[in-house]
Amino acid sequence: MAWLRAVSSAAKLAVRRNLVQAGSYAKRARVLPSQNRYFHSTVYKPKAQAAPVPRPVPISRLTDSFLDGTSSFYIEELQRAWEADPNSVDESWDNFFRNFVGQAATSPGISGQTIQESMRLLLLVNAYQVNGHMKAQIDPLRLEEREIPDDLDPAFYGFTEADLDREFFLGVWSMAGFLSENRPVQTLRTILTRLEQAYCGSIGYEYMHIADREKCNWLRDKIETPTPRQYNQQRRVVILDRLIWSTQFENFLATKWTAAKRFGLEGGETLIPGMKEMFDRAADLGVETIVIGMSHRGRLNVLGNVVRKPLAQIFSEFSGGTKPVDEVGLYTGTGDVKYHLGTSYDRPTRGGKRIHLSLVANPSHLEAVDPVVMGKTRGKQYYSNDAERTKNLGVLIHGDGSFAGQGVVYETLHLSALPNYTTGGTIHIVVNNQVAFTTDPRSGRSSQYCTDVAKALNAPIFHVNGDDVEAVVHACELAAEWRQTFHSDVVVDIVCYRRFGHNEIDEPSFTQPKMYQVIRNHLSALEIYQKKLLESGQVEQEDIDRTHNKVSSILNEEFLNSKDYVPKRRDWLSAYWSGFKSPEQLSRVRNTGVKPEILKSVGKAISTLPENFKPHRAVKKIFEQRAQMIETGEGIDWALGEALAFATLLVEGNHVRLSGQDVERGTFSHRHAIIHDQETGEKYCPLDHVLMNQNEEMFTVSNSSLSEFAVLGFEMGYSMENPNSLVLWEAQFGDFANGAQVMFDQFLSSGESKWLRQAGLVVLLPHGCDGQGPEHSSARLERFLQMSDDNPYVIPEMDQTLRRQIQECNWQVVNVTTPANYFHALRRQIHRDFRKPLIVMAPKNLLRHKDCKSNLSEFDDVQGHPGFDKQGTRFKRLIKDHNVRSDLEEGIRRLVLCSGKVCYELDEERKKVSGNDVAICRIEQLCPFPYDLIQRELKRCRDCMVSGRAHEYGCVQLHSTSALYCHEGTGERYYGGHQVCWACSICGHSHWLLPSSCQRTD
Repeated sequence: MAWLRAVSSAAKLAVRRNLVQAGSYAKRARVLPSQNRYFHSTVYKPKAQAAPVPRPVPISRLTDSFLDGTSSFYIEELQRAWEADPNSVDESWDNFFRNFVGQAATSPGISGQTIQESMRLLLLVNAYQVNGHMKAQIDPLRLEEREIPDDLDPAFYGFTEADLDREFFLGVWSMAGFLSENRPVQTLRTILTRLEQAYCGSIGYEYMHIADREKCNWLRDKIETPTPRQYNQQRRVVILDRLIWSTQFENFLATKWTAAKRFGLEGGETLIPGMKEMFDRAADLGVETIVIGMSHRGRLNVLGNVVRKPLAQIFSEFSGGTKPVDEVGLYTGTGDVKYHLGTSYDRPTRGGKRIHLSLVANPSHLEAVDPVVMGKTRGKQYYSNDAERTKNLGVLIHGDGSFAGQGVVYETLHLSALPNYTTGGTIHIVVNNQVAFTTDPRSGRSSQYCTDVAKALNAPIFHVNGDDVEAVVHACELAAEWRQTFHSDVVVDIVCYRRFGHNEIDEPSFTQPKMYQVIRNHLSALEIYQKKLLESGQVEQEDIDRTHNKVSSILNEEFLNSKDYVPKRRDWLSAYWSGFKSPEQLSRVRNTGVKPEILKSVGKAISTLPENFKPHRAVKKIFEQRAQMIETGEGIDWALGEALAFATLLVEGNHVRLSGQDVERGTFSHRHAIIHDQETGEKYCPLDHVLMNQNEEMFTVSNSSLSEFAVLGFEMGYSMENPNSLVLWEAQFGDFANGAQVMFDQFLSSGESKWLRQAGLVVLLPHGCDGQGPEHSSARLERFLQMSDDNPYVIPEMDQTLRRQIQECNWQVVNVTTPANYFHALRRQIHRDFRKPLIVMAPKNLLRHKDCKSNLSEFDDVQGHPGFDKQGTRFKRLIKDHNVRSDLEEGIRRLVLCSGKVCYELDEERKKVSGNDVAICRIEQLCPFPYDLIQRELKRCRDCMVSGRAHEYGCVQLHSTSALYCHEGTGERYYGGHQVCWACSICGHSHWLLPSSCQRTD
């Protein structure tokens, strides 16, 4: 509208005109104490000649207008209402519009200058809302020299100190905050006082990057309060008590273990009362469970004071007493350092409620735990029917250097609003030491704040001075309220310091001498708060001393108890995991076959499309072929075998979740778990219709963002929550898995050993060993085998009734070759009373290979059918040659051991040359190695040469197996006629495997 453009242009021109007349303002740093606190120190440079005044421009082209995209519409609507009926708007707006059009105002005292100066004042208000954090006192050390933006200086808009007590017209706005109060006329001093109080105290707020007007207004109401924030005496006593516990805990550890690394919280002790108040507020707002992830800085303090891990246990771990003793069925693993361990506890809140806290164990890789926490939280939401995502909350505690520098932080933030990954918002707390190990911020990030990455997600950011415990508490409570109101991420940046170095035995003055000169003379947050309360008269010195003595007494008592502390059975299983077994408890192998009628029923359900649904013609043909496979019971291909595994698990009441890049269709267009109507775009998922009234999340298949690290971590966390779920992550191509190598190294391959946390996550690596040039040539099977803890020199107990081999290994690695065996490998993950990660070298060539088919009878549990053996129908760790019939074969010259698709190529070549004296066996499970089945084949095919293609891992295993067979079978030193020739992919030469060594031959 013309009047709106004119008003905004007039304000802009007025600002520019004042700058032209008054001169220019040179760059400045900090406010000088001698100046008025509202006006910054400036350097005046008069100009010889005034610059021409620019022409007015439409408001849509103004880049820094105080009017956002929503408030401009509001003014237009208000103006239309005023034109129709002046009495329909507030008197202040009536005066505003009358002044603009030249009519007499209804109220006296508003001069003709109102329009221009009011617009300038609104620009000043907007500047504080946008940039006020730049002037906030958030650095407890006062070392950071930040440039205060020009637009926070009233002189920038033409105001002087003489204007401080003049009254100006602001109007009444619907944008919330103090502009919404019914005080259209205020003095400049009052306006500036409110703005300074709201935006330039111990908390700096960043929220104007959020495009949602409702969210901004909500925050303005919380920030621009009529009076400064004050806690009553009762709350202050509670905050003081919690701060004393936080400080005394660190002091006690420092006294008892002077040379121990503990990564203490000194300098950031206000984190503890902040977290406690946040959790109390969250509980009041309906949160029942909180999952916490954090690195080692302050972790022991959080464990002891927030999550309530027994202090005696923490002190015992400092003395080396970490492993339980004399308990049946308990395993202790290798363990981990005390500041990596996790725990869980039901904690009472200040409001009289109870909230379950769990701190997830983490490695030294600082931010690697972030997506794991999100996945575990999402899993809790599913199993607690928390559809609104208000009962289960994830809280992540970061360091300043890692939050800005680690890519997984952004990958995790990027998941926050995705439909199948959102947890309804995560609260991020940054313990901002203002230094990363030894790296200054200027070398550690390119942005002003370490938290700037969160702006991409439209998350509000609260920068708070870590020395002001009440400000920290307020920011943490506000974060909890935001999360429960808007179900999105929020960041609390606690700007503090590290009183000691990276750890307690580090010397920080080597690299930050100036900072640590200040720190040595700096009062602690507790000393500052105690002084404040004493000066207010709300707390007496006797009260403070009494609390100190109480805390000290408890710490000393728990220290004495720790000397006799005997670790009890680890509570490593939640309620859902009750009855699951450790490796020291034998778990019997179960059959995974399914009744034929169930296979037929679910097969029909997953191969039938709705009548009016119009899929792509190629997809329609695929489903017609699947229906034919189910009807005839023949020619089951890879995709249908997988779908049958999912469907039968769903029928049995298990949750199935598959995610990854392009998993809905499948990288190679084979899965088609989600089908798209070619006319309407409507989606249909056959596996959502296996059961009557099936929960829509019971089967979840979801394309993920283009991330490996965070998405694999998310699914890892999800799988840890409940054992009665099949959780799968599929890479787009197998070799892309190395983008998540940290997750494989630190969680999947070693999590159970370090932290006693089982997980049954399935990792599918398509194109795993198929080969296709330098890229996508291999999923690097050898890496997974090298990370396996299967001892190649020791053959474990292989008796069927005593075998615990698969329970004792760290994970399983398979390279299956038939749809039926793939079906049983997936179902085996659920049908046993322990959990292990499963790595699958998924194929490409076999997806449509003419010989890679299975009959439906190989999936069922009917005795006498092809898949049924002595133990029933189950996963086959080794598939013997289909031509071998007897227990002792004559005329076999060569036994070929292979794995994966090469078996079909070898069989094709054998047919061409009529090689009936060659037996081909497929090793379907490479880890743990099937020693017993290899021995069986060696016994079956006596006096033959054994050959195959592998790497060092398989070479040693085969050597050990052959040596054992030789010793048991013949009593001879060597192989009873076997010559074992293994073509080694490591060196490219053949190896003759003898009992003691491998000798290279050309």
